[in-house]
Amino acid sequence: MTAPSEQLSPEQRVEALAGLVNEALRLLAVSPLGLEEGCRIAARAWWLARPVAPEAANRLNATLHRLARTTRPKEAPMPDSENTLDVRREPPARRHELIFATYHALADGESFVLVNDHDPKPLWYQFEAEHAGAYTWDYLEQGPSVWRVRIGKPQTGALAAS
Repeated sequence: MTAPSEQLSPEQRVEALAGLVNEALRLLAVSPLGLEEGCRIAARAWWLARPVAPEAANRLNATLHRLARTTRPKEAPMPDSENTLDVRREPPARRHELIFATYHALADGESFVLVNDHDPKPLWYQFEAEHAGAYTWDYLEQGPSVWRVRIGKPQTGALAAS
């Protein structure tokens, strides 16, 4: 399936969402190996629903959080000194909005460290759905009570080649 287009009508988004949910359910029912792809599909469904059906998007976000609790994150190196966004005291419904706003405010080559009270793996799936190839994600600390992830925008242009 190709990446969703910004030009989809609300009806097309709902149809695509239904197809993604059905595909995710089939994958999850058939094999435990399908869990990773199921999480990717759930994140894409969230992306499709978000602009036209916020309540459905919130339900998909909750489902994605439940699914992602069973996956294991990758190890990453420790960060240099960076900006920090600590969302632990924010209401859960506002956290992803703040994180995406912080990401969108970054210039190429910049990053921030997200501090969270749970594994932000669902957020990773949402970044994959919305910004595939246009972000960096490095786990710095992985619980049990605090997770830290460096999220950034890759350097582009001539500076990236040097």
